[in-house]
Amino acid sequence: MNNDQDHKTDFSSEGDLNTSNNRNLWTKRHISGKGETEKLLAEDATYFLHQSLSTPCLNVLERSVGATITDIEGRTYLDFHGNYIHNVGFGHPKIIEAITQQLKILSFSTRRYTNKKAIELAKSLTTKATDPLSRVLFAPGGAEAIGMALKIARMATGRHKTISMWDSFHGASLETISIGGEAIFRNNIGPLLPGTEHVPPPNPSECPFKCGKNCSSACADYVEYVLEKEGDVAAVIAETVRSAPFIPPKKYWKKIRAACDKYGALLILDEIPHALGRTGKWFTFEHYDIVPDMVVIGKALGGGIFPLAALIAREELNDVVKNRSIGHFTHEKNPVAAAAALALIEVIETESLLEVVTAKQEYCLVKMHEIQKSCDWVYDVRAMGLLMGIELRNPKTVEKAKDLADKVMYQCMEMGLSFKISMGCIINLTPPMNVSFEELDTAFSIITNALNHVLAKYQHD
Repeated sequence: MNNDQDHKTDFSSEGDLNTSNNRNLWTKRHISGKGETEKLLAEDATYFLHQSLSTPCLNVLERSVGATITDIEGRTYLDFHGNYIHNVGFGHPKIIEAITQQLKILSFSTRRYTNKKAIELAKSLTTKATDPLSRVLFAPGGAEAIGMALKIARMATGRHKTISMWDSFHGASLETISIGGEAIFRNNIGPLLPGTEHVPPPNPSECPFKCGKNCSSACADYVEYVLEKEGDVAAVIAETVRSAPFIPPKKYWKKIRAACDKYGALLILDEIPHALGRTGKWFTFEHYDIVPDMVVIGKALGGGIFPLAALIAREELNDVVKNRSIGHFTHEKNPVAAAAALALIEVIETESLLEVVTAKQEYCLVKMHEIQKSCDWVYDVRAMGLLMGIELRNPKTVEKAKDLADKVMYQCMEMGLSFKISMGCIINLTPPMNVSFEELDTAFSIITNALNHVLAKYQHD
């Protein structure tokens, strides 16, 4: 099996590329000759700029509901991708109803004014966040919210340097790719923000400190080392858990929180893909018994319908930003988006989804370990709530099995399951929190059959 990279630079990212040979073969089998689909994809490719990870697009969707998407040819797929937005499934009726009712009353809140829904949402988020996280700013998207956090860190500390992780993703704006660590966004773009130092992430599979699967948190010690040597770092910014997922041990974040306190740096945690509730708690940092200075959430916050993100900050940072403009977004306090978010929170609470997610995590781990036992190409399986990963590597060389992962993904799509590949070789599974056990069984059965099918073909060839 050929896992060689096309380029010296590894362009593996949190998403699968749309330029692979396997993608082309899938398109020939399922799209070519499909009149309306082929026509619409050609139109899409005509009017949108072509960029990696998206345009040209894979297919054309007609509808989505619950954990499923359906294309315009009538083929339905379980969607264990969802861009992390469908925490309670696509088109939850309570969220649709909340949006519909709000549209009839107040569809937009002009700048200088506030509204009940925005206030209710801010109150709800600060109530669920750990003290002293008690101040909120809303933004249209996660990248903008990260940008606000960076500004506040500069104002609060009088410094501009940051420490962030290689392989991380915080958004696609210029400032967020500066702190981000994925080559596909950073390479050959020209000058990035100054002072953006990068350190190795807590990724056991590629640990430069040779920890293996038993993390020693040496990478956390290295963060403290850089904080000490630089001496003037404004903030450490990182994803609490990399969405692939890479799940650091509790001592990792304990060490970094202590190091930030010691050297006067703020700790900013990016939980845009996780909140609210995907990991079995409202906020992922709750698993680590720490409190950041700021946390950024988004993706699912708008109920899977509206773009909405939130920055939640410590109370004392309110004095830092007084009389300064940090975000000033047109849709900062959008009442319809806030209504959607409040409905999301209500669904999670009334359906006890935090407890449900914890139970489903254990169920899914059993299923994934069964797959691992039956296939020596499965290097590792892991989960935090319904943020799950099946990592594929060559059992002889331990190299990333990129081609295998790509082929398995498209084979799964043929069988009715959609997900994405992260970091080139990880089957990244993020179903809705209210996914049924029957749907989980179907998904893992498809993955098992796809792995067997693809590996049998390799052996035959």
